[in-house]
Amino acid sequence: MNGFFDIPSDLQSSYPGLIGLHLREALLPVAAGLLLALPVAQLCVRVRWLYAPVLGVTTVLYAIPSLAFFVVLIDYTGQSELTVMIPLAVYSLVVLVPAIVDGVRSVPQETLAAATAMGFGPVRRYLQVQLPIAVPAILAGLRVATVSSISLVSVGALIGNQGALGNLLADAQKYDRPELAVNSVLTTAVLAILCDALLVLLRVLLTPWMPRGTRGTRGRPKSAAGEALR
Repeated sequence: MNGFFDIPSDLQSSYPGLIGLHLREALLPVAAGLLLALPVAQLCVRVRWLYAPVLGVTTVLYAIPSLAFFVVLIDYTGQSELTVMIPLAVYSLVVLVPAIVDGVRSVPQETLAAATAMGFGPVRRYLQVQLPIAVPAILAGLRVATVSSISLVSVGALIGNQGALGNLLADAQKYDRPELAVNSVLTTAVLAILCDALLVLLRVLLTPWMPRGTRGTRGRPKSAAGEALR
């Protein structure tokens, strides 16, 4: 463990500082992707023919390597955190749009009809009925986006020490200190696991109607609808 937490001075940050930087570069893009995905997904739900082209475009964007994004962005945003976070926000958007669309479309028609009969307008119905019932699907997509973003931040080390914990990988080779690479990999993995566990806990808190443990799933849609309409 000698030197495991001894961060080289060229990174201009302590070990906790690198963790904070890593979380900022990873989670802010996920939050931005979620904010963008919500209206885009709702538009795809309301205008059904739009979903196929949107899904096609997002699939193409997801296939673009992050380095290609860096090459395009670096002339405009320079060697900055923004150059790393913009591609991560795009990747999060790509993951979250299908998850939200599938979740919202899974809401039973009788639930929507009941909400309409109670005087819910389109916006209120979306916010208070469709989104709450779609929470499990949305959080499933959010878990994928979050873990992917945490792992991809390290690629930023290729554009001027913007990879947070990933910078330790470059310094491990530069200073012949393999313990720095181990530190980077283990810490990134622990952060991903902890964030994923927090999202699972959030799902449990937001969906009290869902079955716990080994209880059956029969009757779940009706319970979810009832909770959402309260």
